[in-house]
Amino acid sequence: MKRIGIVLLLFSKVMLAQNQYAVDTSYTEKSTYAKLIKKYPFIKIAEADNKANVLQIEDIVYDKIEKRELHLDAYWNKGKKANPGVILIHGGGWKSGNKKQLQVLGQAISAKGYSCFAIEYRLSPEAKYPQAIYDVKNAIKFVKDNAKKFHVDPDKIAILGCSSGGQMAALIGTTNENLAFEDPRNRSVSSSKVQAIVDVDGILAFKHPESEEREMAAFWLNGTYQENPENWEQAAALRHTDKNTPPILFINSSFDRFHAGRDDMIAILNQHKIYNEVRTIQNSPHSFWFFQPWLDETVYYATQFLNKVFK
Repeated sequence: MKRIGIVLLLFSKVMLAQNQYAVDTSYTEKSTYAKLIKKYPFIKIAEADNKANVLQIEDIVYDKIEKRELHLDAYWNKGKKANPGVILIHGGGWKSGNKKQLQVLGQAISAKGYSCFAIEYRLSPEAKYPQAIYDVKNAIKFVKDNAKKFHVDPDKIAILGCSSGGQMAALIGTTNENLAFEDPRNRSVSSSKVQAIVDVDGILAFKHPESEEREMAAFWLNGTYQENPENWEQAAALRHTDKNTPPILFINSSFDRFHAGRDDMIAILNQHKIYNEVRTIQNSPHSFWFFQPWLDETVYYATQFLNKVFK
């Protein structure tokens, strides 16, 4: 009976979808809430709130790989014809999570005068690094290809990611126009270049004194550091930070390990006089963006930074 229980638990966490790609459902708002509520009894899961000035369309196909469709959810402010755009990347250790987890954040930022796009990308049970990076860069091109439809200014694009999504956002932003990180399949004439980065508790380096990344990183990077050191190095935004890196905002929890490499990166940014900010949400856990009162604080810091960069 015990063995059957273990099998059922594993099945509940990793399901095989009808179109034959793996889906890990272990990282959710509810599962995170259950882990945190005893220590933070005042928290509430942030709820979606359809804003009167925001138009929302879900599950738009932005790419197709053989029979596999990739989708995004779009939220845009109806007040202007060309808002700055914000690409949203969910977290989940590169292996779990989904774009719906950034619905509340997307609605809230869009209500402040932006067009937001929460991206589905291939997770590590389905595809290894760098495929997820290709996916998000392809989504950026798709948004720019359809800029008028989505009320977005293609020359004002920010990328925002949470946790592992923050790591991806920083990597995508620091590899602007680097062909090694572009999907050779993509034929769009648009660029995947972004003009700003918001890293919400995502690491900047995998092999670093402050980093504790092990199994989940190894699963995504297709091997441990000893087995595949090139991927561990190349996937680190810190390695690509230079004079061409766009302005960046770090929104961090109180756990140092989730911003490994940040201070090293800031030193490089300051050397090149690139604007950067650090906002720490005091006494907060990781995944704070799922919950109130921290969601509102996250939106405030993000939009304050974006307003400074774009408006």
